[in-house]
Amino acid sequence: MVVWDPKMLDYNFGPEHPFNPVRWELTYSLAGRMGVLDHFRPLESVAASDEELARIHTPAYIAAVRAAGQQTIPDRFTRTVHGLGTEDNPTFPHMHEAASLIAGGSIAAARAIADGRTKRAVNFAGGLHHAMADAASGFCIYNDVALAITTLLDAGVERVAYVDVDVHHGDGVQAAFYDDPRVLTISLHESPLTLWPGTGWAGECGAGAAAGTSINLPVPSGTSDEDWLRAFDAVVPGAVAAFRPQVLVSQHGSDSHRDDPLADLNLSVDAHAAAQRSLRDLAERETGGRWLALGGGGYSVVRVVPRSLTHLLAVVADQDIDPAAELPTPWFEDVRTVCGGRFAGTSRLPTTMGDGTPVPARRERWNGRGESPIDREILRTRTASFPYLGLDPRDPRD
Repeated sequence: MVVWDPKMLDYNFGPEHPFNPVRWELTYSLAGRMGVLDHFRPLESVAASDEELARIHTPAYIAAVRAAGQQTIPDRFTRTVHGLGTEDNPTFPHMHEAASLIAGGSIAAARAIADGRTKRAVNFAGGLHHAMADAASGFCIYNDVALAITTLLDAGVERVAYVDVDVHHGDGVQAAFYDDPRVLTISLHESPLTLWPGTGWAGECGAGAAAGTSINLPVPSGTSDEDWLRAFDAVVPGAVAAFRPQVLVSQHGSDSHRDDPLADLNLSVDAHAAAQRSLRDLAERETGGRWLALGGGGYSVVRVVPRSLTHLLAVVADQDIDPAAELPTPWFEDVRTVCGGRFAGTSRLPTTMGDGTPVPARRERWNGRGESPIDREILRTRTASFPYLGLDPRDPRD
């Protein structure tokens, strides 16, 4: 099942803001032009109610979001306490309605999985993982990820594993479940030394009965495909298997790409697709195939995000796309229509679904030692969290 509603495009901070909803419009266009959407049943999104939002967010914050979307300049209290009306999170008309529609899509997808209507679902407009219980943060108003996970738990799912591959730390989701042993959160992100929000150290591993259920792998600035995928393989599959989840939820920000203007990793779209396939395989092995995939960040909104999210949709539908596949000519016309003169020519746009850096079928495995900067981060992460899961931090087989 796939969630989509054109009204989600109303989640719009303005033409100069990096979080431009054109990313979703061009994703829907590209996935449609390539026939990927033909393999999905549509799932209607209904705006999340205040009662549903309150499973994660405070009533005062929900009221502030609603009020902020009805006035031009929020008061100082709204800015300083609730994070609304700032440079990152400027207010816009009907903010509450647009944000609650995206949240409602992820809630609906979670319910469809929980009640057996589908095993896999995608909300590519979701993945707003920074929003906190009482404040907007990092372009995120309502935390649809945490709301979806809570929906699964409320429906009787006993254990949920969450994997976040956005370049930024999944801090809002971690905060929501930091002391909840029913939820495993794993975040792979650029090091807090070099990138906002400055959290996500290996030592942040959960509290109380949930010790070991928050796993953070901060990777060095400049990390490229081979090292990033080795880190993913060294941490994610073993931890998820040991946790024994019943549903996998994943967030697929594409801002780890080398073209992204707001971060410093060096990944390709090919690596994004490889990680997506790995998560699909992990869901098949560990959760009986139950998998909720969400979008996320990404600020190369024409060159990168549509391709990365179209790969995600294709992987969820078992219709994997060859990275060498050419982009359909009509899609370039869609780009010109949607973006106007900004992308009048196609010379700056990619021509294929990949970046010409194919990922080997057999990836190099972490050797259990910390010989390089990325390998040292792997070891720190495993040392901090793996013993709680009954795993040996230095044994690459775990």
